[in-house]
Formats: sequence, structure tokens, C-alpha cells
Amino acid sequence: MALRLNREEQVERNRAALLAAARRVFLAKGYAGASLDAITAESGFSKGVVYSQFTSKGDMFLGLLEERIAQRAAQNEKVSGSLSGAAAVAALLRAGMRDSEAEPEWARLLVEFRAHAARDVALNERYAALHSRTLKQLETTLAAIHTRAGRKPRRPLHVMAELILAFATGKALERAANPNALPEAHATPMLIAALGIDD
Repeated sequence: MALRLNREEQVERNRAALLAAARRVFLAKGYAGASLDAITAESGFSKGVVYSQFTSKGDMFLGLLEERIAQRAAQNEKVSGSLSGAAAVAALLRAGMRDSEAEPEWARLLVEFRAHAARDVALNERYAALHSRTLKQLETTLAAIHTRAGRKPRRPLHVMAELILAFATGKALERAANPNALPEAHATPMLIAALGIDD
């Protein structure tokens, strides 16, 4: 006999299903092309269930972004946790590149959302708070990499984290025009040198 879910578990299950549907629609249609109606239809829920979880399309996208930030932070720790110096940073960069190559639509979607949010003060404030969390987590990872190497960072950690994220955004835009732009064999050593990290 199946166990009956309590209300809190059902709300969490509904939220996860809605976010999974939203992700499919956003990736297929882009941020501008996606609508709450399309997401509702994809999820199979009523509009009432959708609005009980999310107030807007932007709210839903930010929910997806929160999940992505947590996944990337765990991935960064996993790929660099036993390494130090340039080898650890190269592992971080390679993992990020593999992610963006496996799902280029997500990288372009995030760029599209960021441009949209920049014109909406309330949405941009919420995005900025999540982005700040991403930067802090990356700073923490970079600090641990330097500690394991027994070295002090040659550049401010927050600037290093910003440069890594700016590179990822720029790479997504370059690869929208040329899928072969910024090959890892060249881009990774150049970025490591710009970050001031040696072996």
C-alpha cells in the first residue's frame, strides 16, 4: 500500500514537478517565449496549483536558478575538493565547460534572463541576491584551493570569482555565434594565468 503524503510533502512534490516542467519549457522556448500558460500545460497542474507555488514567470525561473546554484556549488566542491592550485582551478573550469557544452541552451537562457532582469528593478534585486550567493560559494571554493596549495591568493577572491563567471557568460555568447569559440585547450590556461594561479 502506497504511503499517503502529508501536505508539506505534497507541496514539495508539486513544486519539484512544476520546476521540472518550467525547465523544459524555458529550454525549448527561451525566457521571452515561455509563458505561465505553457508551463501550466506542460506540468499538467491547474493554474491554482501553479500560482500557489509561484507568483510569476520570473519567480519560477529564480526557483530553477536556486536549484542550479546548489548543484553547481556541490559539483565545484566535488571536482576540486582533493586538488590545489592550477590543477583545481582547471578542474573547476573543465566541469563548467562540460556543463555548458552538454546543455548550451541553459547558458543562453541564463544570459537572456539576466538581460531581461536588468530592466526590472525588483527582479534584478532578487537575481542579484542569488548571483551574490554564487559568487560567495565560488570564493569559498577558491579560498580552499589556495589553502590546500599553501599560498595566498595573488588577486582578490571576489574578483577571481567574478572573472570566472564573466568568462562563462561571454563564452555562451561567443558560442551562440560560433560553437567552436574559446576551445578549452587554449581558454583554460589563459584564464588560469589571468587569475594569477600557478602550480
